[in-house]
Amino acid sequence: MTVIIQNDQLIAEIAEHGAELISLKSKEHDLEYIWQGDPNYWGRHAPVLFPFVGRLKNDQYMYQGKMYSMGQHGFARDMDFEVIEHGQELASFMLRSTPETKKNYPFDFELVISYELGGDGITVHYQVENTGDEEMFFSIGGHPAFNVPLEEGLSFEDFYLAFSPRKSRLRLPLNGPFIDMEQKTLGQTNTNLALMRDLFEQDALVFETKGLNAYSIRSEQSSHSVTLSYKDIPYVGIWSPYPKEAPFICIEPWFGIADTVNSNGHLIEKAGINQLGAYEIFKTKYSITVK
Repeated sequence: MTVIIQNDQLIAEIAEHGAELISLKSKEHDLEYIWQGDPNYWGRHAPVLFPFVGRLKNDQYMYQGKMYSMGQHGFARDMDFEVIEHGQELASFMLRSTPETKKNYPFDFELVISYELGGDGITVHYQVENTGDEEMFFSIGGHPAFNVPLEEGLSFEDFYLAFSPRKSRLRLPLNGPFIDMEQKTLGQTNTNLALMRDLFEQDALVFETKGLNAYSIRSEQSSHSVTLSYKDIPYVGIWSPYPKEAPFICIEPWFGIADTVNSNGHLIEKAGINQLGAYEIFKTKYSITVK
């Protein structure tokens, strides 16, 4: 089942399965901005990453002396959410912990994902509530994929990624699927980044971010563009599946990262992990605007 929201400029479709944004179209131009999930390249659209971002060493972690198993990016993207609100321009979806989720993630939680249209964009709201009486550890992130090129007659390489503000950001290189903190370097995000396949030869580009950030997919040959923006989200991943010539790029705001090369597997010591006290609530959001 899917839910549709719309305003004068845009129409968006969200799947109850994974609370995943599967379409964002301009009414004026009949232009689709979200990747449509061709499994020959990558079968998803914009999955929600929870309760972990990235991969764990051996797909396992240790908490309070017990070992748990968890696949890459967690389980939320593969579960059915409950629609708890559906208006003309807003839809909200909830996932609650169950005895089944607690076999692999021993925390009581409520996760609410909301999509809110406004003008030429959509804002994605994340709310995580610890519904238990013990502290909770989690990560959460977005993984939206955008069509590139944005119109017929152009190629992937005709587009570039523009960073705002134009400043260098710390890049966290990957060694396989894991973050290599010892090889941190200064990423040249103070200038436009031409989109080329070999950018992703080592998988995603991962940067530390602070304050306000915006990332725009643009071309000098097109009037169409898409921008993802947020405030105070600590990491962003940029990805396209190398060496496939996939016609999309993901811009991924993350509250969390994959295990590091030197991770010891203990959850409370995991790099980038977030902590919520009993009955506390965490909120964050990011926005997508289009032309």
